[in-house]
Amino acid sequence: MKRSRQITLTEGPILRSLVALAVPIMASSFLNTVYSITDMAWIGMLGSKAVAGVGVGGMYIWLSQGLSSLARMGGQVNVAQAFGRGRQDEAGAFAKAALQIVVVFGLLFALVSVIFTKELVALFHLGDAQAVRYAESYMRITCGLVIFSYLTVVLTGIYTAQGDSKTPLLANVIGLVLNMVLDPVLILGLGPFPRMEVDGAAIATVSAQFIVMMVMILGAGNSRGEYHVLKGIRILKLTEKKFYRGVFRIGTPTAIQGTVYCMISMALARMAAAFGPGAVAVQRVGGQVEAVSWNTADGFAAAINAFTAQNYGAGQMERVRNGYRISFWTTAVWGGLITLIFLCFPRPISQVFFYEADVLRESVGYLSIIGIGEAFMCVELMTVGALSGLGKTKLCSVISIIFTGARIPLALALSGTALGLKGIWWALTLSSMVKGILFTIAFRYASAD
Repeated sequence: MKRSRQITLTEGPILRSLVALAVPIMASSFLNTVYSITDMAWIGMLGSKAVAGVGVGGMYIWLSQGLSSLARMGGQVNVAQAFGRGRQDEAGAFAKAALQIVVVFGLLFALVSVIFTKELVALFHLGDAQAVRYAESYMRITCGLVIFSYLTVVLTGIYTAQGDSKTPLLANVIGLVLNMVLDPVLILGLGPFPRMEVDGAAIATVSAQFIVMMVMILGAGNSRGEYHVLKGIRILKLTEKKFYRGVFRIGTPTAIQGTVYCMISMALARMAAAFGPGAVAVQRVGGQVEAVSWNTADGFAAAINAFTAQNYGAGQMERVRNGYRISFWTTAVWGGLITLIFLCFPRPISQVFFYEADVLRESVGYLSIIGIGEAFMCVELMTVGALSGLGKTKLCSVISIIFTGARIPLALALSGTALGLKGIWWALTLSSMVKGILFTIAFRYASAD
């Protein structure tokens, strides 16, 4: 008999069910980190201008994730809560609504980004013609085909909502292997393939995203012997308006939060660009390295989100609080380990990506400063997932926008001192520490209702 990949979250030992769901998600997040670092490592061989160009193009991919996060969060929370209430028909309707919304968003964003590529890249004032060409080329390919990434994000959320994190893990493993093979082949031009440089990196990324998406679509069709919320969905047929409203109600605050966060990061990147293309490259690569903690915490946040939503739907608040406590200590310890690694080995890590002495020096400074706040950031991300599972996405949005927004004036003030570029990195760290503390307090009060 085929073993079910879906995990029951509303009964049984909390630690076992939570870890069973979280570990594949964390593994998937780790693979996404490796996926990104693989790209940066190969692109780094082309020089800091290529890294800076890809960094700018990647900023718009990140900006666009606010659109996909609306459908993901709105779909995931509503599907999970419907499962908790035992309403599988509603779960299917919410899943279909989320997928239809994200398709529309993906097509619109692709159209805008391809038409206005030059104007969007020019906003960063890179100051180097070659870096600008790299950014435009990378952006046209990755943003033009962003629909694969969008659908992957929403499908992952829907799988997680019903307690299946193994299928997304399998899909990500396949995508990672493909990306690791295609990167050197297409970037450097191995064998019969021409040297495509940044274009090759973009094509490798998009190809891997397409494969990940297809594996998850096929996985839903092959779920024999058990109910799957995606099976039998007629994507071209509209559903009732209340399901679209439900997705927007939960997902809109998350989308606003993510978009504003990205816009703030873009503003900080533009400030960093005043210190030269090397500073942009450092921020880009540093963010990818930091994703070791970021993506892992975000993966655990997805698990606690589904766990919280299902148990909230079932009216089991004590189980929600116990699950949060386990998640808190797991992510805090992980973040603490990353802090030790960043503080003890900033130079060896930086040497993987940079070869110019001045850029290498700035990268060491970035990791040494940003590493201090890793535990706080991990707790912040996990707690956002838990609060969102309760439907408190507006609260998450308010706290995040206010205190992430504070990075801009803080960065302006600190970078104007003797700290220079390091002042921007300190603004990131200090704000992360404050948010980690505030979100923890917010969950205590929200879960006590």
